[in-house]
Amino acid sequence: MTESNNSSLENKMNDLAARNSRLEAELSLLASRSQYPVSDSLQSSDEIDLKELWSAIWQGKWLIVGITFIFALGSIFYARSLPNEYRATVLLAPASSSNSSSLGKLAGQFGGLASLAGINLGGAGAEDKSVVAMEIIKTWGFLEKFIEDNNIQVEVFAAKGWDKANNKLVIDSELYDEINKKWVRNFDSGKGQKAEPSSWELFDKIQSRIGISQDKSSGLISLSVEYFSPEIAKLWTDDLVKAINAHVQKQDREEAIKSIAYLNDKIKETNVADMQSVFYQLIEEQTKTLMLAEVSEEYVFKTISPAKVPEQKAKPKRALIVVLGIMLGGMLAVMIVLIQHFRRS
Repeated sequence: MTESNNSSLENKMNDLAARNSRLEAELSLLASRSQYPVSDSLQSSDEIDLKELWSAIWQGKWLIVGITFIFALGSIFYARSLPNEYRATVLLAPASSSNSSSLGKLAGQFGGLASLAGINLGGAGAEDKSVVAMEIIKTWGFLEKFIEDNNIQVEVFAAKGWDKANNKLVIDSELYDEINKKWVRNFDSGKGQKAEPSSWELFDKIQSRIGISQDKSSGLISLSVEYFSPEIAKLWTDDLVKAINAHVQKQDREEAIKSIAYLNDKIKETNVADMQSVFYQLIEEQTKTLMLAEVSEEYVFKTISPAKVPEQKAKPKRALIVVLGIMLGGMLAVMIVLIQHFRRS
């Protein structure tokens, strides 16, 4: 029995050793197949993909040329259809106020008392006024009044170009009837629209044509207007400077008058000599402000370099439009060719 058991155990051990040898042989064979050929196959597949892409593009070269050519023609026609616009620019400086230094001193001494009385001493000077004026120019209310005062609704909303030969604006007949002097545009009454453009529509049109910026190093301010007619661009630039000066001037004049009336009432109500002295000094400075507001035309902005009628167009950049159109057409054509190739494959 012992010998038979030993022989059976020996047979099992031999079987296991044989199986182990076969497994090791299979593993070594798999390893030899998967080491180097895998990277080679990946590299060859990458090369095939790049060659395939270039081959697909080359095969579809005439389609690419055709689509790019169509886009080039379209961009040329589009660029030529855009009307020329001219930019008039005026260079401004904050107008120096003769009483700003004295108001600054009073603001330091009696600023608390004046603020309690509801009086603005304006001690910050001309620079702060110019910053406020720059922001006012961009507002809806100011530009709405500017359009109404100058009666330029048609020029703002209905103009679509400029007849250089006749020096005349080209008005869109679908928006405004020049013969009968009335608005004829199509409108949706359900949305609250009318034939006449709304205040917001006019503001949206004109505010995109106005640019104002300040050079931080010099403090000088550049105000520009872009429009179809160079003469109107120059006219609107001058009118904007006058309008903003008059707007801030009117505000300060009205505020000074109210402040003087208030201070006179307070003088009558108090018997304290020191308080009366303070009120008289405040009245004196408000009177200076009022006098300056009455006589000064360049109240906020002083013109350094007046606007001129521009002779060269500011936009459109037709060459840039054509180049971008060609690039867009070329990229779209390549995408179309590659999509068609991969759909067929």
